[in-house]
Amino acid sequence: MVFPTKKILRYLFALFFIITLNFFLPRAMPGDPVINLLGEDYVVRKEAIEKIREEMGLNRPLLVQYANYWKDLFRFDLGYSYHFRTRVSSLILSRLKWTFILVAPSLILGVIVGALAGSLAGWKKKSKGNAFSFFFFLFIYCSPPFFISLLFLYFFGFRLSLFPLKGFYTTGNWIDVLKHLFLPILVTTLFSASRNYMVMRGSVLQEKEKLYVWYARAKGHLEDSLLFRHVFKNASLPVITLFALDFGFLFAGALFIEIVFSLNGMGTLIYQSILSRDYPVLQGTFLIISFMVIIANYLTDWFYNWIDPRVKENR
Repeated sequence: MVFPTKKILRYLFALFFIITLNFFLPRAMPGDPVINLLGEDYVVRKEAIEKIREEMGLNRPLLVQYANYWKDLFRFDLGYSYHFRTRVSSLILSRLKWTFILVAPSLILGVIVGALAGSLAGWKKKSKGNAFSFFFFLFIYCSPPFFISLLFLYFFGFRLSLFPLKGFYTTGNWIDVLKHLFLPILVTTLFSASRNYMVMRGSVLQEKEKLYVWYARAKGHLEDSLLFRHVFKNASLPVITLFALDFGFLFAGALFIEIVFSLNGMGTLIYQSILSRDYPVLQGTFLIISFMVIIANYLTDWFYNWIDPRVKENR
């Protein structure tokens, strides 16, 4: 499928706006990266501080720094970390793979579980099992990620000792990694599933009252056939849109989950970089996450047009 020029321009404008925001947003935070690097209790002469700021390029005018930021991006250079003392690109790659292992299965499982459970809850609204699932997912949906993470960590990790309390691995073999990742993936999946559940339930409730459903029922189709052969496809369109939004939502939610479970991923990297005012790392992490969300939106647009022929592109 070839996307129209207007849509491509919208994506390019969004990317330009995101890159610009990634540059100015960290600098809008209070605090000085040099003071954070040295420590507030460290006594040093003002001339020495200015020399360090000059070496870091922070004494230049803001627009000059902005222009240099674009030049570095065109060279695929994300800069050098003040706090971690390494290339930002290598630092992000080392952390991104773990967060992706956490987010990717949670996103896929969340869509599957949430869409199926939500469709059944909307189709058989008065069922006791569906009523229970509604209150369960509503509780997850309304609870902050760190609260559910702490509950799961306390009961399954501390009280029952079924899973490790922190980290991605101890020995490094795949069974050990799975044991460490089970609770974080479970919590992240529940949050993704709760969002998809609510959207799918409401969508099925609307779709099942439409004329094509009554027509199919009059032709003698069974209830399960009506749901999964006719209603499910039309009702799942909002869930497809939510998939792209969930990509960014889960990366943001992973911040709290990674902190609770002491996982050394992108979430903890962003948290540490905010505390240390590490501008290059913040710029790099925000850029990578934003770029992945844009790609997810692009793929969602493509899939949305493919699954629903009624959606016409503006050419």
